[in-house]
Amino acid sequence: MSSASPKLHNAMWPGLVGKGDEEGQEPPISLEHMLDLTAAADVNGQKFEGIDYFLFLPHTNPEASDDELRGIADMIAGKGFDVGSLVAPVWPGTVGDSAMGDDEARGKFLSAVKMACRVAGIFNEHGVRKYGVIRIDSAEFGVEKWREDAKANTSRIADTFREAAKIAADHGERLAAEGEICWAGMHSWKDMLDLLEEVGMPETLGFQADMAHTYLYLMGYNAPEHALLHDGYTDDEFYAAYEKMVDKLRPWTIDFHIAQNDGQVHGAGSHDKTGKHCPADDPNGKLDIVKCASYWLKDATARGIQHICWDGCMFPNAMLEDPKTWNTILDSMIKVRDAHGWN
Repeated sequence: MSSASPKLHNAMWPGLVGKGDEEGQEPPISLEHMLDLTAAADVNGQKFEGIDYFLFLPHTNPEASDDELRGIADMIAGKGFDVGSLVAPVWPGTVGDSAMGDDEARGKFLSAVKMACRVAGIFNEHGVRKYGVIRIDSAEFGVEKWREDAKANTSRIADTFREAAKIAADHGERLAAEGEICWAGMHSWKDMLDLLEEVGMPETLGFQADMAHTYLYLMGYNAPEHALLHDGYTDDEFYAAYEKMVDKLRPWTIDFHIAQNDGQVHGAGSHDKTGKHCPADDPNGKLDIVKCASYWLKDATARGIQHICWDGCMFPNAMLEDPKTWNTILDSMIKVRDAHGWN
């Protein structure tokens, strides 16, 4: 019998991240259209079961009224979806600011977490959301400033994260920090682990593992001293390194993104120099998605994971509009669940 869990979710933020009205950017894709694209996907009768959701404009005003948010919940449920994990708008230019910044900046960061917890509460009460976390990162783009005093700056981020975790706990929520090479203090597997351990609140603040971003952890982009692989590696070397990295981060992992990566560092607009997400069947993809997912999903239920989500940031709009894109992604996720899921 096929597995019923983890539930299969699609992310809404590929319609926003890297999009805009600057030169070279494509326009954002609306929330409703992203929902419709997701709802149209079908692989032998299996559909996406939910969405993960970025709490910022133009998809959502994080300061929207309770009634407006209930209306969004009605729309999502009406498309046949549950809501899982939410992305707090912690970055400069949204609600928040750097977790490594001055007191004013850190106050903005915490305000963004409070807003996300409020929205989560409304969705939970509505019934459209039954599981999932709230995603954060350090919101300090790039690592040069962090390197000026790595120890003190990591401690400052950890202090902000502890305060954010207290807010989340008061709302019955958990926070997941997404490891990505562009975020200071989170830019390598070792620095990410050091930060999680310094926060020291595993019951409330854990790790969000994205398969594309963590691949670049192995290669030591932005932290060559922590590289576990080098160009020209063999399959045996890859899986030995992958197991070493995941064994360190998996105990903290409470949210998991299925993704593909071609080994390039890529970005667009304000979201630059990060891991390049690729189509699930990209011929240049470095990852055996099903096999690599097994390392992260071991003992997943013990860590409260109830769903997995596809992440494909910065796909061209033409690719996002192509039904084949979503059927191929859904097929990959079904294969992950068939191999590693549970009932």
